[in-house]
Amino acid sequence: MITKYERYHLRKERTRRKLFERGITKPRLSVKRSNKYVYAQLIDDSKGVTLAFASTVEKELSDKIKKMNKSAKCIEACKILGETIAKRAIEKGVKEVIFDRGGRIYHGRVKAVAEAARTAGLKF
Repeated sequence: MITKYERYHLRKERTRRKLFERGITKPRLSVKRSNKYVYAQLIDDSKGVTLAFASTVEKELSDKIKKMNKSAKCIEACKILGETIAKRAIEKGVKEVIFDRGGRIYHGRVKAVAEAARTAGLKF
């Protein structure tokens, strides 16, 4: 029997394989979420380097998150994360990216990060 983690890992590999089949010419915006935190990084796969990184663990973001209303804290934190990663990407000169949802469905926190990054100026 396949475990829950193995199913997630297969979905993640399938998503990544589809991205690479198309031929990656743009950096990849990868989103990872855990039960407590969300991480986003901008990766240049041709060089194998991370161009920008942001997470809800960072001091400046966690200070903003702590000031928020508790009822909508999760989604709002992800919106701040999306804006932050977009701002850092634009500072590095990156305007177009490929979105890698990391095997998760495009819903909730993952969707909030993507939409906030789009509104902040990144093109997917």
